[in-house]
Amino acid sequence: MVLVECVPNFSEGRRADVIAQIAARLGEVPGAHLLDIEAGAAVNRTVMTVVGTPDAVAEALFRAMDEAARRIDMRQQRGEHPRIGATDVCPFVPLAGITLAECAAVATRFAARVGAELGIPCYLYGSAARQPERRELATVRRGGYEALAARMVQPCGQPDFGPATGLPPWGATAIGARAPLIAYNVNLATRDRVLARAIACEVRENRSSPGGGLPGCRALGWYIAEYGCCQVTVNVLRYREAGLDRIFARVQELALARGVRVSGSEIVGLTPKAALLGPGWRARRGARGEGWRAAAAEEGPLLRAAVAALGLDQLRPFDPARKVLEYRLAEVLGGAMPQVDL
Repeated sequence: MVLVECVPNFSEGRRADVIAQIAARLGEVPGAHLLDIEAGAAVNRTVMTVVGTPDAVAEALFRAMDEAARRIDMRQQRGEHPRIGATDVCPFVPLAGITLAECAAVATRFAARVGAELGIPCYLYGSAARQPERRELATVRRGGYEALAARMVQPCGQPDFGPATGLPPWGATAIGARAPLIAYNVNLATRDRVLARAIACEVRENRSSPGGGLPGCRALGWYIAEYGCCQVTVNVLRYREAGLDRIFARVQELALARGVRVSGSEIVGLTPKAALLGPGWRARRGARGEGWRAAAAEEGPLLRAAVAALGLDQLRPFDPARKVLEYRLAEVLGGAMPQVDL
């Protein structure tokens, strides 16, 4: 069985009716399964997770992007999160029976269709990027929607597909392929954005400086009004190199050095099970390494230990049955679930 995941991010986190309409389009295609919806008001953004066969997922995404373009006017959209369009980013992730390179080909074909049929400027990023500098999502999104019109008239700023002139009100989108990613936010007991950004700068991987930051971590600092606190928000690209507990500890160290307490953390969207089992093992045993792999019978206690150690239930209850990707896959696929490589 060939199985892909896609995690589209829509630039709407406040209007429940619009979010529901987009989600309905994602869930109406046979063979595509909508696993998770997570909306944030301050970031004005909703992250959805859909899995299925490549063709089914692509069709579901096409319909959802069409709906988002009709419902979201980027000229009016404001929020904490960087964004360039109504569907800001759309990554394809290989889960089973497909390689990352094959996912990049799926993303390229999909972007060509979106550009031609929906009139959305599409930038290929990640493993699908045609230009080396566009491998990084931050480069594609630099300046946000407001800077797009000026960028698109420059030869180096033109989209890979779709209209290259006349920025539409629904903006552009970044479509690509990548390995599994964890969106992980650490909560700070402060409202000081400057402090949060300073911590994020030290957490963020700096490839031009050996030893700079944590490997595979992209980090920002922001204030989330509905939580009443700042966060260091981290995209964890390689969680086996920089575990969630390591990120949590580093943010805590940097925060305490500035006189600020870390109050907990959250995972936005779904997470691979192993990303929690490792921290749970280390929290329970005071152990290092990957010894948890031999303790499958302790899976439940290890997950509970990770939730407690990382403060994942500080903002709301954390239910592994709803937040762990493998559990959600087993729920929707049942006996048809293949072995996934996360």
